[in-house]
Amino acid sequence: MIRSMTAYGRATASVEGKEITAEIKSVNSRFLDCNIKISRMYSFLEDRVREYIQARGIKRGKLDLYIGVDVVEKVGIELRLDEAYTESYIKALRDLREKFLLKDDISVMTVAQNREIFTVLKPEEDMEKDWLIIKPVLDDAIDMFIAQREREGEKLKADLLIKKANLMEMTDRIEKMSESCIAGYAEKLENRLKQVLEKHNIEVDSARILTECAIFADKVAVDEEIVRLRSHFDEFDKILENGGAVGKNMDYLLQEMNREVNTTGSKANDADMAHLVVNMKSELEKIREQIQNLE
Repeated sequence: MIRSMTAYGRATASVEGKEITAEIKSVNSRFLDCNIKISRMYSFLEDRVREYIQARGIKRGKLDLYIGVDVVEKVGIELRLDEAYTESYIKALRDLREKFLLKDDISVMTVAQNREIFTVLKPEEDMEKDWLIIKPVLDDAIDMFIAQREREGEKLKADLLIKKANLMEMTDRIEKMSESCIAGYAEKLENRLKQVLEKHNIEVDSARILTECAIFADKVAVDEEIVRLRSHFDEFDKILENGGAVGKNMDYLLQEMNREVNTTGSKANDADMAHLVVNMKSELEKIREQIQNLE
């Protein structure tokens, strides 16, 4: 199953006197870029959370992950004042007051609203326990996040297959036009030569006409491009069917498809055929835009 890169997931739980919230959202990005914000007392878990996100199979996207832990009950922890930080914080508040002539309402309660002034001390042996408490909530948020990515991915897949079908139909039409163009060229060339040569009582050289037709056919034939395009269409289906993080592979494949269509356009010797090539380029651009949304 393929996935979109945009999604959102959230979960909450009350565990052992703690209110835990995990929230994850993402937008498109060429690589995996994780911005993790976690309650200060659990900041030691940041690297572990980052590794766990990758272990859950999230490969691409710019992710913002928030994990909040509110202690409802005091369970084996000690709260201490970070005096240096508090002193600096209060000084900044006073500077703010004096510079902008603000009302002096600096009090214990207003200062205490900044939780960064407190340091939470926990026994070392509680670190693994903290992870085991947070992990299930994080899992629920990631499950919701991945499910949303997959639902959006299926919609993208359906749209991509429709666009690929349009390309296949246009490829078939170009193939037939190319064959008709080559077949008609011999007749047109012969008629033109007859008109010119008959005026001078010169016999038409059939061998020469065949040679010219062969040269023309070699210049405008798109057989090789058509074969390669159809091979790319097959690979297109395989990539989508295999699922997973397909964005980069699809991007590379699209570059190859563009190359074949451009070559076909350079050989187009018919206005209708050239118009079809333009339509194919337009459809490929739409596919490129959609691929940017795939993980």
